[in-house]
Amino acid sequence: MSDFFQNGIVTTLHALGERRAADLEAEVAQLARRTPITLVLPCLSSELQGPALGPMVRQLATIPWLAEIVIGLDQADAADYRQALALFASLPQRHHVIWNDGPRIGALVAELGELGLAPRERGKGHNIWLCLGLMQAHGLAEVVALHDCDVVSFGSPMLARLVYPLLRPDCGYVFAKAFYPRISDGMIYGRVSRLFVTPLLRALKRCLPASRYLDFLDSFRYPLAGECALRVGAARRLHLPCDWGLEIGVLTEVFRDHSTRQICQVDIADAYDHKHQRFDLCQGDGRTGLGRMSRDIAQSLFRGLAGQGQVLDLGLVRTLVTAYQRIALDLIESYADDAAINGLRLDRGTEDRALAFFSTCLFEAGRSFVQDDHHHPLTATWDEVGRLQPQALARLQAAVRADTADHRPF
Repeated sequence: MSDFFQNGIVTTLHALGERRAADLEAEVAQLARRTPITLVLPCLSSELQGPALGPMVRQLATIPWLAEIVIGLDQADAADYRQALALFASLPQRHHVIWNDGPRIGALVAELGELGLAPRERGKGHNIWLCLGLMQAHGLAEVVALHDCDVVSFGSPMLARLVYPLLRPDCGYVFAKAFYPRISDGMIYGRVSRLFVTPLLRALKRCLPASRYLDFLDSFRYPLAGECALRVGAARRLHLPCDWGLEIGVLTEVFRDHSTRQICQVDIADAYDHKHQRFDLCQGDGRTGLGRMSRDIAQSLFRGLAGQGQVLDLGLVRTLVTAYQRIALDLIESYADDAAINGLRLDRGTEDRALAFFSTCLFEAGRSFVQDDHHHPLTATWDEVGRLQPQALARLQAAVRADTADHRPF
């Protein structure tokens, strides 16, 4: 149970523990009659056999207030796609599985890519971009929720809490970001958020002039959460990064387009069992795993700051790394004390090694941003694609329909 304290410049909606989940879902069901909801699930083929997705699909099948579910399937061959169609066939809601690696979708994306209208890289952002395109082609939803597919403890109240602020007509929110504890098996997780993103944001605030953008990002309790909900008008204007900077990039886009009074964060669960990224800190050359993740996140932040007019040079990068290390060391002490009072495990040796590793990655990301050509053209939104290629949405819809017809296993 969390408290009611409001901090930062976005509204925090807490789980105060007094309302029955069934009552909340009943109200969501009433509100969804006037405001249809589409759920977007970016999915990897490896998750089809994982411990989370099967139970998650069974839970989703019990939610009558979802108008539509769009699943984007990545890294999948034809057999994987057929398996996905069979798995999701139990859903009673209108649903669609996009075979992102199929020849029809590949041909459409390649054609749009030649015109500069499709993401240049594959990844979660590319996956969500296709899902949002299909959602827009159907024209059914007024609210879209994004949810990861690797959550073992998923339950319908989580999704109800996430979309609720956008359904209430008197609230005025256009974006809701989930937060939850990254604790399972008696351990504190969320290492990238705890030991990299939070101290980096606070180091930037220490080293740079006052910035409402940084205040905004630092307001989120879990900025790397993959779960969020948007009004469709906001979703249609999103330019999506395709790398590990996706979540920071989405927050940056929302900040650019909307007042912070239209943005909130929602406590969706007391217990959240999420697949944890178990990367070896010493693995490889830092260009994969946690190294790639932290670099992408840092550069997404640097691009966001550049968009606010902030100039970054190498001297500032060195100062930033030093400030980051000091702040992170203090936070490690805080996390250790928090773990101790709650009877949780926290390996201080691993925390210290992570800090050293992230410090190196941060300096490399900053140096690369300053010295290399880091011009990243914004991925076109589907509104922009529709204006320049009016048939693209219909072709996407037709490709998904044809793939489903050709591979349906029954």
